[in-house]
Amino acid sequence: MKRYELVSKRAFTLIEVMVAVMIVSVVIAALFKLRGDTNHLFSKIQESQKDKTFNTFLLWNSNYGLNKKSTNMYRLVEDFVVDDDLRRELKAIKVGINYSKIEAIELDSIQFEIGKTEFEFANNSMQFYRVILR
Repeated sequence: MKRYELVSKRAFTLIEVMVAVMIVSVVIAALFKLRGDTNHLFSKIQESQKDKTFNTFLLWNSNYGLNKKSTNMYRLVEDFVVDDDLRRELKAIKVGINYSKIEAIELDSIQFEIGKTEFEFANNSMQFYRVILR
């Protein structure tokens, strides 16, 4: 007669497996949260950079920045060849321009004007101070 000996095998219990699965799921959830936060921050930085670029366009354009008016960003590029999608996007961006003179300084025959230009977009506004030689 053969004798069967019970050989004990080392194995994980159900509780150990469940704990391991929970630890892995918590780590995966944390990684998804981190990725989502990073994507959100990146999109906000990208939007802010875009607004600053548009403000720079307005500052360097001699038609804007020294008056009070409203316009759209399309007016900046209407004389240039740009992509139609960009034209449509720029037409939708409205900007209000407010210029206020802070001080005028006259030195001999040179006259300086210090002023503040505020560009108001739908979601934010930016202010720039200028010194203008008159």
